Amino acid sequence: MGKGRLEAFSDGVLAIIITIMVLEMKVPHAGAHGEGGHGPGLADLLPIFPVFLSYLLSFIYLGIYWNNHHHMMHTVTRVTGGVLWANLHLLFWLSLVPFVTGWMGENDFAPVPTAVYGVVLLLSALAYYVLQTVIIRSQGKDSLLAKAVGSDWKGRLSPLLYVAAIVAAPFLPWVALALYVLVAVVWLVPDRRIERVIAPD
Repeated sequence: MGKGRLEAFSDGVLAIIITIMVLEMKVPHAGAHGEGGHGPGLADLLPIFPVFLSYLLSFIYLGIYWNNHHHMMHTVTRVTGGVLWANLHLLFWLSLVPFVTGWMGENDFAPVPTAVYGVVLLLSALAYYVLQTVIIRSQGKDSLLAKAVGSDWKGRLSPLLYVAAIVAAPFLPWVALALYVLVAVVWLVPDRRIERVIAPD
């Protein structure tokens, strides 16, 4: 199986996940402004602000996964059965993002939904690591991906921060949310390891 088909399938699933997530954001009905005859107002958006914040955070996470998955697939020379299943494993956990995003946002970042959100992020990160490992094993320790990954400090740090956030969520949900944001910021910083390996200066 060519990697192009795997990439196209993964891109399609991620696009559907994002679409489902944005459809979960319900259009607010006019409140006091509408009843007073002035029509909908900005105040009507306040109740869904937590939903928007959770959507924004999850959108960034999905964008990071799409970006990194795209770069990782550039290093793949052949797709094995193990790679296919590892990729499906990653997509499974990512497909749960809309559910936990909506649950957390609709409940104003309550402790339990915020902790479960972290669990899905943690398992998604571990699934990405599994996919990366399966690809390296299928292509050898001298493969492009193995050279590009190196020490992978981001990949090692992220699960630790997720675990800390999950533990903090029942007591300090805003601390947990801050840790989720921190991980996203860490991954938003441009990481050109794979680009340098594929097309060195």
